[in-house]
Amino acid sequence: MVKAIIGKKVGMTQIFDDNGKVIPVTVIEAGPCTVVQKKTDETDGYDAVQLGFMEIKERKLSKPELGHLKKAGVEAKKHLKEFRLEDTGSLNVGDELKADVFAEGDKVDVTGISRVKGFQGVIKRHNQGRNRMTHGGGPVHRHAGSMGAGTSPGRIFKGKQMAGQMGNEQVTVQNLDVIKVDPNLNMIAVRGAIPGPRGGVVYLKNTVKNG
Repeated sequence: MVKAIIGKKVGMTQIFDDNGKVIPVTVIEAGPCTVVQKKTDETDGYDAVQLGFMEIKERKLSKPELGHLKKAGVEAKKHLKEFRLEDTGSLNVGDELKADVFAEGDKVDVTGISRVKGFQGVIKRHNQGRNRMTHGGGPVHRHAGSMGAGTSPGRIFKGKQMAGQMGNEQVTVQNLDVIKVDPNLNMIAVRGAIPGPRGGVVYLKNTVKNG
């Protein structure tokens, strides 16, 4: 069964297993999330649920957003996310999902927005090499160099690796181990690092093996 929840990245720490081995983990405040909308194969062509996360003042939402939530009888939520689930029969609008939807030993995929690192050059952004640091190199050791576009085609093709904004992209880290689940604090600890800054919103979904 596909399981999913919305969470907030708290930060990284480390815990010890029974053998005294250090495990680096990221702590995620997972839920509580409320089912705002339910879609079924009969009415919408696929099975999915829309979850709401983090309460917010009503004045900070637009009228369509607020009307959508009031129709479901749900308090104002800051983040909404739809997840396709194999079976939505056990969930109804208004139900609450907490961290205990996952258990220790589960495999999860975590999606978030990577940290913004500003405008960066081609060396840091694309791991390109620099020019030789010899006499006559001038102040262009870390520049991109020739673009390679002459009379024909006379332009730069789309997708060329150039300087620009680094980060601020949706990133998914797959197949992470759930090390610890605390349903009382709504905390989930997963092995390794996940994208985004502290306080960033992330989406957790259990890893589905193909075949």
